[in-house]
Amino acid sequence: MTSNAFRPKPTTLFWLLAPATVLFVVAVVAPVLISIGFSTLQWSGGRNMRFIGIGNLVRLVQDSVFWKSFGNNLFITIFCLIFQIGIGFLVASILQSKTVKFGELHRTVIFFPVVMSAVVIGFMWSMIYNREYGLLNTFLRGLGLSSLIHPYLDDPKTIMFFVSIPIVWQYIGLFMMLFLTGYQGIDTSIIEVSIIDGAGPARRAWYVTLPLLSETFKVAVILCIAGNMKIFDHIFIMTGGGPGRSSNVMAMYAYNQAFEMFQIGYGSAVSVGIMILSLTLILTSRLLIGRNQT
Repeated sequence: MTSNAFRPKPTTLFWLLAPATVLFVVAVVAPVLISIGFSTLQWSGGRNMRFIGIGNLVRLVQDSVFWKSFGNNLFITIFCLIFQIGIGFLVASILQSKTVKFGELHRTVIFFPVVMSAVVIGFMWSMIYNREYGLLNTFLRGLGLSSLIHPYLDDPKTIMFFVSIPIVWQYIGLFMMLFLTGYQGIDTSIIEVSIIDGAGPARRAWYVTLPLLSETFKVAVILCIAGNMKIFDHIFIMTGGGPGRSSNVMAMYAYNQAFEMFQIGYGSAVSVGIMILSLTLILTSRLLIGRNQT
């Protein structure tokens, strides 16, 4: 029989959950509902509000700049799904090995960029990419490879690749820690048996570790999509969406519409569009992952 001695009363549960529930409603639910409400208005600030229903959403669907921004977000998301999760898993697998020394030091150093401000990361990589005095071009000049010097943040053809690298670099540590936590739930005897059976590191990772970390990978994919669909700070600091609109992302487009163009209603509609597209991608990824596991 299950003892009820340590089961809290309903009133106790209510008071324990009430502060977190109120905070969630105020910080998440209320802003979402307010944005949905604003998206139905033609409003440039002040008292000049006009209800237009789904007019802003219809305009959004036909807005080529928004879909270009969505394409940039999609590029960053796919790039990060491959490299953030891939490198994070690889680093976690290496650190999990008993042959690695000073594992705690390596984890701390790799995780350190995660706790840094995205503004600091963007500014730092802007200096690294600078054509005249940047660290990367200085290094290339020192090696006599001046022919490889490139206007990293000024070339519309390659801009998305170069702005994605700092985002990957900053959050590798987050996914490393996520996979290290997943490793803690794997019975070590399973790994030992696979070693005895002659499975090498690659076969062990593919046939043993990956299936056992499937739930961790699901969480990693969701976090990666959710984080990169609302990316803003890095792009704002490094390029401001330029050159032209070649590196513009959806969150920056919403910011520009609401706070620079003073089209608050349309900016809110862009925010609603970000939420809908993000949820669609997350649900699609869950369906695809679940189908691959059946």
